[in-house]
Amino acid sequence: MENDYGQFILSIKKKTGIDLSLYKEAQMKRRLTSLRDKRGFSTFSQYEKAISVDHGLLAEFLDRMTINVSEFFRNYKRWEVLEKKILPDLLSQKSSFKAWSAACSTGEEPYTLAMLLDRYHSLNKSTIVATDIDLKIIERAKLGVYPERSLQEVPDFYRKKYFNQDGSFFHISNAMKRAVSFEKHNLLADTYDQSFDLIICRNVLIYFTEEAKNKIYQNFYHALRPGGILFVGSTEQIFNPQSFGFDIVDTFFYKKLP
Repeated sequence: MENDYGQFILSIKKKTGIDLSLYKEAQMKRRLTSLRDKRGFSTFSQYEKAISVDHGLLAEFLDRMTINVSEFFRNYKRWEVLEKKILPDLLSQKSSFKAWSAACSTGEEPYTLAMLLDRYHSLNKSTIVATDIDLKIIERAKLGVYPERSLQEVPDFYRKKYFNQDGSFFHISNAMKRAVSFEKHNLLADTYDQSFDLIICRNVLIYFTEEAKNKIYQNFYHALRPGGILFVGSTEQIFNPQSFGFDIVDTFFYKKLP
């Protein structure tokens, strides 16, 4: 059975470019075994053959292997640090601003950043790129429609200004949708753009192996401008930031050293 999963990893890499071996095996294998069994296949070999001819199964597989759990202002105190300490400093350094929300899931994170920048009259001078590996999730992010649970940490000011309620769902304003550019990107395989002032990548690196995480940190370093900031999730503290060329600015915020 171990070889069955190993062959599945090789086939998926060849087919999609996604290297499952760079994800923590126990978590990923458990998630995919559950999906495979649910679809009535007893081996990964059978499942892989079905994925090859059924685009619906392939889309479902991609959706399951990515972790699409997000909400606006998730871990609010960290966004407060970004708003009151990190952004003012970054915005004072140059006239334009370039940010990347990596592994953005359904878009709550880049839209939260857009709202903050708009409040400080900097949105018209800002570029916000948001990426994810899952095209279906990107399409959902572009729609900008969310259940109320996604807004549970949104302050009243932002809720009233940037959302319109329609039944039990909330639509983010068109101005915020225009402010964010969504693209497909694989953190483990694709090239990275450069000269970012801010990179936000939260609550996804915990699913990768140490080898994969180290590679991503190195790529983030090169993607940031000197003095740029990397903002990670509340379970993703970097314990040796200097080895990647970063210094700690605040909890979960790291500055690229010159």
